[in-house]
Amino acid sequence: VWNRETGAQTGKVLQGHTSVVRAVDVSPDGKTIASGGNDKTVRIWDAETELLCTLGHESDVTSVHISPDSKRVASGSDDGMRTWDIETGELA
Repeated sequence: VWNRETGAQTGKVLQGHTSVVRAVDVSPDGKTIASGGNDKTVRIWDAETELLCTLGHESDVTSVHISPDSKRVASGSDDGMRTWDIETGELA
């Protein structure tokens, strides 16, 4: 995790994906991070502490975007686009 303004590392290395990470987004308040990759998962992280949840696709994840209110994440893959509720991990 890096500081956007200074470029300095501010947190630990987030580990969990088992293959290449292809997409990352940070919530507007900087508290939540979403990542997606070739392991067919979207992972939602608390930027300061830990992995919050893992969400699945049937194909490599190529894009992720956290909503402006930080309540949902949209993810794109060859199997389609999905919107997830960040708090519950359920499809929204």
